[in-house]
Amino acid sequence: MAIYLDHAATTPVHPTVAKTFADVMTTIPGNPSSIHQMGREARKVLDDARKVLAQSIHAKPIEIMFTSGGTEANNTALFGAAEVQKHKGNHIITSKIEHHAVLHTCQYLEKKGYEVTYLDVDENGLIKPEDLEAAIRPDTILVSIMFANNEIGTIEPI
Repeated sequence: MAIYLDHAATTPVHPTVAKTFADVMTTIPGNPSSIHQMGREARKVLDDARKVLAQSIHAKPIEIMFTSGGTEANNTALFGAAEVQKHKGNHIITSKIEHHAVLHTCQYLEKKGYEVTYLDVDENGLIKPEDLEAAIRPDTILVSIMFANNEIGTIEPI
Protein backbone atom coordinates (compact mmCIF):
# COMPACT_ATOMS: atom_id res chain seq x y z
CA MET A 1 0.00 0.00 0.00
CA ALA A 2 1.36 3.43 -0.96
CA ILE A 3 1.30 6.34 1.45
CA TYR A 4 1.18 9.75 -0.19
CA LEU A 5 3.25 12.36 1.66
CA ASP A 6 3.77 15.11 -0.93
CA HIS A 7 0.80 17.25 0.10
CA ALA A 8 2.91 20.34 -0.54
CA ALA A 9 2.73 19.55 -4.26
CA THR A 10 -0.92 18.54 -4.40
CA THR A 11 -3.44 17.35 -1.89
CA PRO A 12 -6.25 14.86 -2.51
CA VAL A 13 -9.54 16.69 -2.73
CA HIS A 14 -12.08 16.07 0.02
CA PRO A 15 -14.99 13.96 -1.36
CA THR A 16 -17.54 16.68 -0.55
CA VAL A 17 -15.51 19.25 -2.46
CA ALA A 18 -15.06 16.88 -5.42
CA LYS A 19 -18.82 16.18 -5.54
CA THR A 20 -19.69 19.88 -5.33
CA PHE A 21 -17.15 20.72 -8.03
CA ALA A 22 -18.47 17.94 -10.30
CA ASP A 23 -22.06 19.07 -9.71
CA VAL A 24 -21.24 22.66 -10.63
CA MET A 25 -19.19 21.64 -13.66
CA THR A 26 -22.01 19.47 -15.02
CA THR A 27 -25.00 21.67 -14.18
CA ILE A 28 -23.67 25.22 -14.63
CA PRO A 29 -21.42 25.14 -17.69
CA GLY A 30 -21.46 28.89 -18.25
CA ASN A 31 -18.41 31.09 -18.51
CA PRO A 32 -18.56 33.37 -15.45
CA SER A 33 -17.32 36.25 -17.62
CA SER A 34 -20.28 35.91 -20.00
CA ILE A 35 -23.42 38.00 -19.60
CA HIS A 36 -25.92 35.33 -20.65
CA GLN A 37 -28.01 33.39 -18.11
CA MET A 38 -25.60 30.45 -17.71
CA GLY A 39 -22.68 32.85 -17.37
CA ARG A 40 -24.48 34.81 -14.65
CA GLU A 41 -25.25 31.55 -12.79
CA ALA A 42 -21.58 30.55 -12.98
CA ARG A 43 -20.55 34.03 -11.81
CA LYS A 44 -22.86 33.73 -8.77
CA VAL A 45 -21.30 30.38 -7.77
CA LEU A 46 -17.82 31.88 -8.14
CA ASP A 47 -18.72 35.05 -6.22
CA ASP A 48 -20.36 33.02 -3.44
CA ALA A 49 -17.23 30.87 -3.10
CA ARG A 50 -15.07 34.00 -3.03
CA LYS A 51 -17.21 35.45 -0.21
CA VAL A 52 -16.97 32.27 1.88
CA LEU A 53 -13.19 32.11 1.47
CA ALA A 54 -12.81 35.80 2.25
CA GLN A 55 -14.87 35.50 5.43
CA SER A 56 -12.80 32.51 6.56
CA ILE A 57 -9.61 34.60 6.58
CA HIS A 58 -11.18 37.98 7.44
CA ALA A 59 -10.50 39.41 4.00
CA LYS A 60 -12.62 41.25 1.47
CA PRO A 61 -14.00 39.20 -1.45
CA ILE A 62 -12.17 41.49 -3.86
CA GLU A 63 -8.88 40.38 -2.24
CA ILE A 64 -9.46 36.73 -3.22
CA MET A 65 -7.93 35.69 -6.53
CA PHE A 66 -8.30 32.21 -7.96
CA THR A 67 -5.37 30.78 -9.91
CA SER A 68 -4.75 27.45 -11.58
CA GLY A 69 -2.03 26.54 -9.09
CA GLY A 70 1.01 27.59 -7.12
CA THR A 71 3.18 28.61 -10.07
CA GLU A 72 0.56 31.00 -11.40
CA ALA A 73 -0.06 32.32 -7.88
CA ASN A 74 3.67 32.94 -7.31
CA ASN A 75 4.06 34.65 -10.69
CA THR A 76 1.05 36.86 -10.08
CA ALA A 77 2.19 37.84 -6.59
CA LEU A 78 5.80 38.59 -7.57
CA PHE A 79 5.02 40.43 -10.80
CA GLY A 80 2.22 42.35 -9.10
CA ALA A 81 4.25 43.33 -6.05
CA ALA A 82 7.22 44.39 -8.17
CA GLU A 83 5.05 46.48 -10.47
CA VAL A 84 3.09 48.17 -7.69
CA GLN A 85 6.23 48.96 -5.65
CA LYS A 86 8.62 49.92 -8.45
CA HIS A 87 8.25 53.61 -7.64
CA LYS A 88 9.82 52.83 -4.23
CA GLY A 89 12.76 50.78 -5.51
CA ASN A 90 13.84 47.79 -7.56
CA HIS A 91 15.48 45.42 -5.08
CA ILE A 92 14.07 41.97 -4.36
CA ILE A 93 15.33 39.37 -1.89
CA THR A 94 14.78 35.63 -2.13
CA SER A 95 16.73 32.48 -1.31
CA LYS A 96 18.74 30.19 -3.54
CA ILE A 97 16.48 27.23 -2.75
CA GLU A 98 13.10 28.69 -3.70
CA HIS A 99 10.72 26.85 -6.00
CA HIS A 100 11.46 27.46 -9.69
CA ALA A 101 8.20 29.40 -9.92
CA VAL A 102 9.88 32.03 -7.73
CA LEU A 103 13.46 31.70 -8.98
CA HIS A 104 12.51 31.89 -12.66
CA THR A 105 10.23 34.85 -12.00
CA CYS A 106 13.04 36.65 -10.16
CA GLN A 107 15.43 35.90 -13.03
CA TYR A 108 12.89 37.37 -15.47
CA LEU A 109 12.49 40.45 -13.26
CA GLU A 110 16.29 40.88 -13.32
CA LYS A 111 16.09 41.09 -17.12
CA LYS A 112 13.51 43.85 -16.64
CA GLY A 113 15.93 45.90 -14.52
CA TYR A 114 15.21 44.69 -11.00
CA GLU A 115 18.10 43.71 -8.71
CA VAL A 116 17.71 40.40 -6.91
CA THR A 117 19.68 39.17 -3.90
CA TYR A 118 19.72 35.37 -3.59
CA LEU A 119 20.41 34.41 0.02
CA ASP A 120 22.46 31.34 0.88
CA VAL A 121 21.12 28.73 3.28
CA ASP A 122 22.90 26.52 5.78
CA GLU A 123 23.19 22.71 5.65
CA ASN A 124 19.61 22.44 6.94
CA GLY A 125 18.19 24.79 4.34
CA LEU A 126 17.79 27.64 6.82
CA ILE A 127 18.34 31.28 6.04
CA LYS A 128 20.25 33.15 8.71
CA PRO A 129 18.02 36.03 9.88
CA GLU A 130 21.08 38.26 10.12
CA ASP A 131 21.84 37.59 6.43
CA LEU A 132 18.33 38.66 5.52
CA GLU A 133 18.59 41.75 7.70
CA ALA A 134 21.92 42.66 6.10
CA ALA A 135 20.47 42.25 2.60
CA ILE A 136 17.62 44.70 3.17
CA ARG A 137 18.30 48.07 1.56
CA PRO A 138 16.33 51.31 1.28
CA ASP A 139 15.25 50.27 -2.23
CA THR A 140 14.12 46.76 -1.19
CA ILE A 141 10.52 46.36 -2.28
CA LEU A 142 9.94 42.63 -1.81
CA VAL A 143 11.18 39.67 0.19
CA SER A 144 9.97 36.29 -1.05
CA ILE A 145 11.07 33.33 1.04
CA MET A 146 9.27 30.00 1.25
CA PHE A 147 8.06 29.49 4.83
CA ALA A 148 8.05 25.67 4.63
CA ASN A 149 10.25 24.08 1.99
CA ASN A 150 8.36 21.39 0.10
CA GLU A 151 11.52 19.49 -0.87
CA ILE A 152 13.45 19.24 2.39
CA GLY A 153 10.87 20.22 5.00
CA THR A 154 12.77 23.15 6.44
CA ILE A 155 10.61 25.69 8.23
CA GLU A 156 12.18 29.12 8.05
CA PRO A 157 12.31 31.30 11.19
CA ILE A 158 9.89 33.88 9.81
